[in-house]
Amino acid sequence: MAAKLKSGDKVIVLAGKDKGREGVIQSVDPKAGKAVVDGVNVAIRHTKPSQTGQGGRQPKAMPIDLSNLALVDPKDGGPTRVGFRIEDGKKVRYAKKSGEVIDA
Repeated sequence: MAAKLKSGDKVIVLAGKDKGREGVIQSVDPKAGKAVVDGVNVAIRHTKPSQTGQGGRQPKAMPIDLSNLALVDPKDGGPTRVGFRIEDGKKVRYAKKSGEVIDA
């Protein structure tokens, strides 16, 4: 199946403790169906001090399920679903809400 959400996409969280928050996708794991979004689903990780860095409590963005994310519509800024269509012999993603092409 083609990737509806990719790294660098601006998304909005639909469900969970961070519902309504927006962020940019850092990485996607299609096999697990999860993505890491900057500033969303942040957990505190305790790290030991090492020779290179200081230890302590450090925030880390944890993976969130792809089903809980929706692309932000380029036209009105709300959540939208993603569709595929052929334009000029090339397959492109588009926002189903407004019909705008996402990647030109």
